[in-house]
Amino acid sequence: MLQNYSKSASIEIEANDVKPRTNHRNWWMILVLPSLVFVGFFTAELIVTYAVILLKYLGISFSSTNESILNTIYSAAIYVIAIAITAGLPWLIKKHKTSREELGLARLPSWMDIIITPAGLIIYLLLSSALSLALAKFFPGIDLQQAQNVGFSEMSQKYEYILAFITLVIVAPVAEEILFRGYLFGKLKKYNIPIWLAMVVTSALFGAIHGQWDLAIDTFALSMVMCSLRQITGSLWPPILLHMTKNGIAYYILFINPIFLTTLGK
Repeated sequence: MLQNYSKSASIEIEANDVKPRTNHRNWWMILVLPSLVFVGFFTAELIVTYAVILLKYLGISFSSTNESILNTIYSAAIYVIAIAITAGLPWLIKKHKTSREELGLARLPSWMDIIITPAGLIIYLLLSSALSLALAKFFPGIDLQQAQNVGFSEMSQKYEYILAFITLVIVAPVAEEILFRGYLFGKLKKYNIPIWLAMVVTSALFGAIHGQWDLAIDTFALSMVMCSLRQITGSLWPPILLHMTKNGIAYYILFINPIFLTTLGK
């Protein structure tokens, strides 16, 4: 009986020891994880840029290659390398694997994911407008009407429009959601960072990498909504679908019907 009591006491002590570690908030991850994502993204851009420079130095010219093809390959390479660095470095250094559950990709898309997307789009548009108006009021000198450079211009061939669509509406949303709402937001939650703070940190970094003030505010608002969808549904599919929808609308306005915005007020 004494031996059984000792075993029970030992199990209870071990359980008590585990519980605080499970609920412990790893606040330092607020700096480490966003830095890892940023470094991964920035390093990927450097690798691809210098690879192109090296190829040109070796005599391989891209002057005759279509710009849309180059932009598609360039963007895809950056996203693949960024994801590989971000998820691969922790595994190489600490053997920290990233599961599909952490990324929010444990299941296939559902009808509810599709149905919830329009609601998310409306909330994002309202939040983006409110933040833009507030920023313009308190900082009137900031230009919120900057033109966005998406990397595709002067397109005339059908395949160029297809490549732009694939890059901007499919590849970019999927890759960025895996990096930000999947990896970064998922890992911050895993390390018990408060949900609201994980949303703000993820969205602030997502807005910052877009550079321009108008894009930063807009993408911050978009990210806050997409983080909410990820948290509510437990899946990355609703953020992916919302991101695709938003970029699809932007694609239509930029390339299919560029006079659309000018006709709204008439």
